[in-house]
Amino acid sequence: MTEKVAFKIWVDADACPKLIKEHIFKICLRQQFPVCLVANSYLNVPLSPLITTVQVDKGADVADQYIVDNVSENDLVITADIPLAAFIVEKGATAINPRGEPYTEDNISERLSMRDFMQELRDTGVNTGGPAPFGPKDKEAFANSFNKIIAQLKK
Repeated sequence: MTEKVAFKIWVDADACPKLIKEHIFKICLRQQFPVCLVANSYLNVPLSPLITTVQVDKGADVADQYIVDNVSENDLVITADIPLAAFIVEKGATAINPRGEPYTEDNISERLSMRDFMQELRDTGVNTGGPAPFGPKDKEAFANSFNKIIAQLKK
């Protein structure tokens, strides 16, 4: 019999939608795996030894660096931050965004390039808009992707 692989879910929590955090809590408590939310502000989470929070100092990329420093290869990171996702993929861990889209070795370079390009446009004064509003279809896509990854991690 093979031993169950240990893993942890990391949430880059400052910008993660509440609906996504609630789904993660529900599945975490049902399936009994640990979750750590990292943010630079106070987080209100359910009381459970499986759910922990880390409040880091304010500042650019402080929460990201904490996650990079503590993530393991078998872990899953939820983040919309593409540079953070690139570090996670580089470390061999799994990363998805709050809309359920995976970051992989095959797509992370393209995503970083597009992010940098859009930043250059914004820096020149072009209004690039933002992402579409987060809706029920996004939550469903996240739930499907998250549940699939959890099943794979539990093997």
